[in-house]
Amino acid sequence: MRKFLLSTVAVGLSVTPALAEVSDGKVKIGILNDQSGVYADFGGKSSYQAALMAVEDFGGKVLDAPIEVVTADHQNKADIASNIARQWYDTEQVDSIMELTTSSVGLAVQALSLEKKKITINTGAATTELTGAQCSPYGFHWAYDTHMLAVGTGGALVKAGGDSWFFLTADYAFGYSLEEQTSNLVKAQGGTVVGAVRHPLATTDFSSFLLQAQSSGAKVIGLANAGMDTQNAIKQASEFGITQGGQKLAALLFTLAEVHGLGLDAAQGLNLTESFYWNRDEPSRKFAERFKERAGVMPNMVHAGTYSAVTQYLKAIEAAGTDETEAVAAKLHEMPVDDVFAQGGKVGANGRLIKDVYLMEVKKPDEVTEDWDYYRIVATIPGAEAFADPAESGCLLVK
Repeated sequence: MRKFLLSTVAVGLSVTPALAEVSDGKVKIGILNDQSGVYADFGGKSSYQAALMAVEDFGGKVLDAPIEVVTADHQNKADIASNIARQWYDTEQVDSIMELTTSSVGLAVQALSLEKKKITINTGAATTELTGAQCSPYGFHWAYDTHMLAVGTGGALVKAGGDSWFFLTADYAFGYSLEEQTSNLVKAQGGTVVGAVRHPLATTDFSSFLLQAQSSGAKVIGLANAGMDTQNAIKQASEFGITQGGQKLAALLFTLAEVHGLGLDAAQGLNLTESFYWNRDEPSRKFAERFKERAGVMPNMVHAGTYSAVTQYLKAIEAAGTDETEAVAAKLHEMPVDDVFAQGGKVGANGRLIKDVYLMEVKKPDEVTEDWDYYRIVATIPGAEAFADPAESGCLLVK
């Protein structure tokens, strides 16, 4: 009997270690973003589909434990997002939260996650504060940031002669960060910033703001906003004859989803920067076609970035042999990122994914030969140039 019991214990130990290393017997990921407001097309429910697709492609399990994905709409409000995140962590066994469109939301949830020792991978917000002064050992920034947008779109327009700027800025953390980053770049290249005006999030009337921009005489009007705000600003700028008068519009955060929503007649000729384009190469195209079958749209950098973030998180759990936060965070910092979104990517000590990005020009309507093929790639910007050096980011985690 003694030999039998010892044998039974030994067998039990040999078959259960994997599940014992996964908290609550499952890995649960939350996709928290705007699903009904100005950024609903930017990320929204399509990011949730990207996460589900990543889980399915991974096989639905990690360390023999099932993977679940939940989602919620934070309505672009930091307090609502924090309440949802707290409930997910405290009562619903969510292990990691991702996407997090809107910089104020991203900062709030990352701060809560630091308190709770949970991992966030931000693919939807832009502010460099996430990997700067407010960085976290458990916080990662994946798809893009304001430094990348300033270097790409802002840098291209200054080099093309757009050396005087006026900013039309969304009145919250993202807008401030994007205006600051682009202003610094313009000035560093010998340009000037002649003024700025800030508008409420989700405003529908840009007339007074655009008139101020028009009367400034600046060669470039920098739209430091995103989503429907940018679309509405561009439409109304056309009605005021701003571009016809010789001023250029710089859509500093504009993605494929917004180009599609705005239409090529209004968007043609715009320069913009994305970290993913579905028709860049054959692997990107194959991924995008599968994504479109389930989401109904071609992926932008937020959608593809969410797919990559979920995949890399699951790879990190597998490599660590556990979903324990410290071990997984260490693997996320250590492992290279090689997938359809990032080739040869690496994660800095501040949590910033560093990868190549692309300066685009929106095609004219008569140049488009197939649906959604709206971009011409003007330049590839190396990751080391597109993103700030972690040592200069202001993150106290960087030694």
